[in-house]
Amino acid sequence: MKNSVSTFISAKKSGIKLTMLTAYDYSMAKIIDESGVNGILVGDSLGMVCLGYKDTLSVTMDDMLHHTKAVVRGTKNALVVGDMPFMSYQTSIYDAVKNAGRFLQEAGAAAVKLEGGAVVCPQIKAIVDAQIPVIGHIGLTPQSVNIFGGFKVQGNNSIDAKKLIEDAKKIEAAGAFAIVLECIPAKLADLISNAVTIPTIGIGAGGGCDGQILVYQDMLNMFEDFKPKFVKSFANVGDLMRSGFKSYIKEVTEGTFPASEHSFKINDEILKSLY
Repeated sequence: MKNSVSTFISAKKSGIKLTMLTAYDYSMAKIIDESGVNGILVGDSLGMVCLGYKDTLSVTMDDMLHHTKAVVRGTKNALVVGDMPFMSYQTSIYDAVKNAGRFLQEAGAAAVKLEGGAVVCPQIKAIVDAQIPVIGHIGLTPQSVNIFGGFKVQGNNSIDAKKLIEDAKKIEAAGAFAIVLECIPAKLADLISNAVTIPTIGIGAGGGCDGQILVYQDMLNMFEDFKPKFVKSFANVGDLMRSGFKSYIKEVTEGTFPASEHSFKINDEILKSLY
């Protein structure tokens, strides 16, 4: 089934949980799409998991468009959302609309996501007015890591908690069709989910959200050096990959690969004519 904005809206009304995962290339997008997720986010997290940056701040529009194009080519049914990178929408409403439009016009995405609460609502409204669907993102917004002083849980006091609830309401009023809630206490995320009529997509925000999203490298346990508290390992793909790579290296160095069944043959008479 082809997923759309209306799929997300109707899912909340029907009490059906939404599923999203990240993807950054054609091959992985194809596998994830075939698995039946509702949405694929081409996240600016690609800066950390694909490009090796320490955070998402160095990711550019060119980076995002390049990877979004690849994901779109591998996707048939999931709603593809392009993540607007740092400084692609903060500078002006004009820049926000222009860059959001590039995700649809040049990369083929169906929607965009941008971080922030009330402060970015003018941008959200302008983008939606340009007929571009928007997902909001509040809580731990990685592009604000220098303001937060690190990757920390948000909304742990009454002032911040109230602000998050109000931000969610304002994002809905601005026209967004969904909101990502990241690293927010579960009970607070429940309150936010009940305060808005659009679906909330949680990542580290408990099970009361209307849907969930994870970075696929995290949930497949591909990296041993870091795993966020909110991530469950659904498969140990990293171990399988390392085992496969080591087996390949061993067989090549031992001379057992490639074997005859992996090689092409030539007529012996042709070989004789070469001498």
